[in-house]
Amino acid sequence: MKLYNTLTRNIEEFIPNEKGKVKFYTCGPTVYHYAHIGNIRNYIGHDILDRTLRYLGYEVTRAMNITDVGHLTSDGDSGEDKMEVARNREHKSSMEIAKFYTDAFFDDFKKVNCLMPQIISPATDNIDMYIKIISKLLDDGFAYTSGGNVYFDTSKLDNYYSLTNQDSNLVVGARESVLEDSNKKNQADFVLWFTTSKFENHELLWDSPFGKGYPGWHIECTGISIKYLGEHLDIHGGGVDNIFPHHTNEIAQSEAYLGHKWCNYWFHNEHLLDETGKMSKSNGGILTISVLEEQKYNPIAFRFMCLNSHYRKQLLFTYDNLVQAQNTLNKIKGKIAKIKDEGELQDSRYKEYKEDFIKYLENDLNTSNALSILYKLLKDSSVNGKTKIKLIKSFDEVLALDLIVESNDINNELDEEILDLIEQRKEAKKNKDFKLADEIRDNLLKKGIKLIDSREGTTYEIIKD
Repeated sequence: MKLYNTLTRNIEEFIPNEKGKVKFYTCGPTVYHYAHIGNIRNYIGHDILDRTLRYLGYEVTRAMNITDVGHLTSDGDSGEDKMEVARNREHKSSMEIAKFYTDAFFDDFKKVNCLMPQIISPATDNIDMYIKIISKLLDDGFAYTSGGNVYFDTSKLDNYYSLTNQDSNLVVGARESVLEDSNKKNQADFVLWFTTSKFENHELLWDSPFGKGYPGWHIECTGISIKYLGEHLDIHGGGVDNIFPHHTNEIAQSEAYLGHKWCNYWFHNEHLLDETGKMSKSNGGILTISVLEEQKYNPIAFRFMCLNSHYRKQLLFTYDNLVQAQNTLNKIKGKIAKIKDEGELQDSRYKEYKEDFIKYLENDLNTSNALSILYKLLKDSSVNGKTKIKLIKSFDEVLALDLIVESNDINNELDEEILDLIEQRKEAKKNKDFKLADEIRDNLLKKGIKLIDSREGTTYEIIKD
């Protein structure tokens, strides 16, 4: 399998530290607000990697943190703790806020069929581990105290910018407010432990040898990863906005603490964009998976939309694109539902298609081309029903698009017919034949299919009795 490695800026053969086993760490959410669909796109990319590794026979152990303390409103060391911002906004305790938004995150996470990591650990559960690491960094001269806080001394490293290669596109602006902290020796130094000298009204505080306070954002991922996955990590993932400073700082403190290389492969997803640019919580309203669902869009259609693009390419979200993805997915499911599971398994054809599917996944997770194998299979009249069904079930172990629907589901017989009728109704309205358009709508409603019109297009939902 070949993956793009941000550390080397090359697509490389993936070779785990231990044969057949993969230790995989994913940066989790900061649970001060809902996760928007741009965040979820990132986790879909990680899910495809996780599922592909398992599909290829690897034993994957995956860990994810939940940031419930320490992440400031700047990714550097300025501003307020995001949990404190939420506490002031909602007039609840930090732990109440963390519980609510953690639950909301995993509800959306599951709706797009992402596998749950085996290890999910809140930052606040690992304070002892951070204290242990920081104490050693101080003893070994990689950290210093100033103004009551503990800082990592980046001047002690020759290769601090190894992950970015001092790429100005990643670095410029990321620390524009860092110089506000006059306690730092160097502009790039970062906080390992905040004390009340900096945030005296912070709700969550712990006793430590360095003073009463709380951990910085970067130390939590180092602590949780080493605690649960050990000293040698195979893959560390996140979004491209994590590359600097977050992942750069993780490498610095982890390798200074361990005394050896920590992680071999760095996996980063590109941004989801809307028409105004990168999606972010600071841009106003937050578009979530649950909101899309309330608008009668299938969360799996959003996953399908993401899989039609490469994880390292920016993806533009529009409702037009989502409607197209949902209708295309419905049409695919309609075709699959008509396949009869009959005949003897065609071993050679099964092997041929599966090898082609794997070939694209092994090429830096080319999901778009992997989907093309599914389309080819559906059109291939030389492959019998039993072989097709077995292949589709196999492909869906990675794609997770719920391609096989139950036989009693109304979609089985009507998906393709519904989409054709939607097109006929669209043409009728275009020709101002509103009587025909209304008849098509009413006839579908009698069959338990409700059409949903919006300016982006028409989708439908099945009305259950």
